[in-house]
Amino acid sequence: MMSVPGEEGRLLGRILAHGLDRPGDEALRCGGASLSWRSLREAVFETAGSLAPVVAEGSGRVGLLGTASVELVVAYLASVAAGGCAVPLPASAHRDALSGMIADSEPDLVIAHHENEPLVRTVSGVPVLAVTPGEGLPRSFLRAAPLEHVRASAPEADFNIIYSSGTTGRAKGIVHSHAMRYRQAARSLFGIDKASTMLLATPLYSNTTLMPLLATLFHGGRVILMPKFDVEAYLDLAEAERVTHTMLVPVQYQRILASDGFGARDLSHFRIKQCTGAPLPVAVKEAAVERWPGRFLEIYGLTEGGCTCVLDVSAFPHKAHTVGKPAPGNDIRIIDENGRFLPAGMRGEIIGRSATMMSGYFRNEAANRAFYWSDGEGAVFHRTGDIGLFDEDGFLVLLDRKKDMIISGGFNIYATDLEEKLLSHPAVADAAVIAVPSERWGETPLGLVVAREDAQIDPGELLAWTNAQLGKMQRLSGVELRDALPRSNVGKVLKQDLRRPYWEGGR
Repeated sequence: MMSVPGEEGRLLGRILAHGLDRPGDEALRCGGASLSWRSLREAVFETAGSLAPVVAEGSGRVGLLGTASVELVVAYLASVAAGGCAVPLPASAHRDALSGMIADSEPDLVIAHHENEPLVRTVSGVPVLAVTPGEGLPRSFLRAAPLEHVRASAPEADFNIIYSSGTTGRAKGIVHSHAMRYRQAARSLFGIDKASTMLLATPLYSNTTLMPLLATLFHGGRVILMPKFDVEAYLDLAEAERVTHTMLVPVQYQRILASDGFGARDLSHFRIKQCTGAPLPVAVKEAAVERWPGRFLEIYGLTEGGCTCVLDVSAFPHKAHTVGKPAPGNDIRIIDENGRFLPAGMRGEIIGRSATMMSGYFRNEAANRAFYWSDGEGAVFHRTGDIGLFDEDGFLVLLDRKKDMIISGGFNIYATDLEEKLLSHPAVADAAVIAVPSERWGETPLGLVVAREDAQIDPGELLAWTNAQLGKMQRLSGVELRDALPRSNVGKVLKQDLRRPYWEGGR
C-alpha cells in the first residue's frame, strides 16, 4: 500500500505528549505496578536512550518475551521510540517454535521476564535482559542518556512484528508499519477518550491486547493489564476501577458470564465491550447484551489487517448469528474458487482490503504470494481463509475456515454446521469437528465434545441425536469425549493439534 506522509510516524509522540498535558494522571497499571503519564513518558525515553545504540548497530529489532507487565509495555514503546521495531514473542510457544521465531527475526536483544530468560538462552545466542515485573528495568542497563524526543521513522517503517502461533510449520511474522498502527489507533470506532479505562486480560504478544492498548493510550485513556486472566480478579478490577471498556476473547466471556457472582457485580460504568479472536456462540452474545451494561461489539478481523467487520449486538440483536457489517473504509468481498466475486447469499472465501493492512509477512515471500489476492485491476486484497456470505442486509455470516472444510466422497462438509448441532445439545459444553482418514470416503467428520460439569454423555446416543438433524452427506462418523479442547491464547480451538494424531499415525 502507498503510505500517506504526515502524522503516521508520530504515534509515539502523541502518546508521550500526555505526560506533559496530564502528568499526574494514571496511564498504565499491571499487577501491583502503576505509571502516571509523566512516569510513562520518562520511563520510555530513559529506556529508549539505552536501546538506541543497540538497534542502531544491529538489525533494529528488539524481542519481548513474557505475558504482560508495565516493564514490557515500556520496552515495547521504547523500542519504537528509539527508531527500532518491537517483536513481541509468545511466551506460550513451544521452545522449537520460539527458537524459529528468534532465528527468523534476529533481534539485537530480547527483554524477557525472569521466568522466561532460561528458555531464551537455551534456544538462541541473542543477548537477554531479564526483568522482574513491578521492579522496572535494571538500572545497570539504563546507563545511557535518555532520549529527548521520539526518533523519526518513515510511515512505511516497521513498527512491530507479531508472530502467528507456529503450531504447524513455520510461524509467520506479521509486519505492521508506523502508518498502519497510527491509523488503527487514531480511528474512533469504540468511543475511547481521556475518561476511558480499558481493562485487558490477554497477553501482550497478542494483537487482541496491543491494538486496544495503543488506541487507548493514543486517546489519553487509562489501561489496566492483567498478568494472568482470572474471572473473579477480572470482576474485582472491573467493579473497583469503574472500567468503561474491555476487549476479551470468547472463552473469557463464557467464563465470566457463567460465574456465580456475576449478577451481584456493579458493572454500570461499562460503555463498550468488545470480543474478537474466534466466533462467539449466539447465546453468549445475547447474554452479554442482556446481563452486562454497555454496548457489546463483536469484531471480526485479522492481525494482518485489511478485513474488519463490526457487529453491534445491542443495536442489531436479530443479527447475532452474523459478525456484522464491514467497518468504515473496509472493502470486503466474497470470491469463488475461480476468483470471481459472488453476490449476496452465495458462500465463498472472504477477502478484504482497507487502509490498515500489514506490510507483509517478514522474510516469507511464499506466504505473501499465498495471502495476497489481486482483482486484476490493481486492487490488492487479503485472503482470510474463512468461508462466508453476505446476507440481504449486508451483514457477514461466517461459516467456516477454508482449511477446516471436510471433503468427504467429493462433497464439501463445513465443520461449523456440525459443531452448531453438537453445541445445541444440552449436555455439550464445547465441541469441535475435524476431518479424519476414511478408506471409503477419503476423509470423514469426527465430533470431539466436552460435557458440561453436571452432565454425562453417551457418545453413541449423541452421535445418533446429531445425525438425525443433519443431511445424509453431512453426518458425523463418530463422537469422542474430551476433558477439554486445546485453545490458543486468544481462544481459538487448535484443530491442527486435534487432527495430528489421526493423520500421523499417533492413534
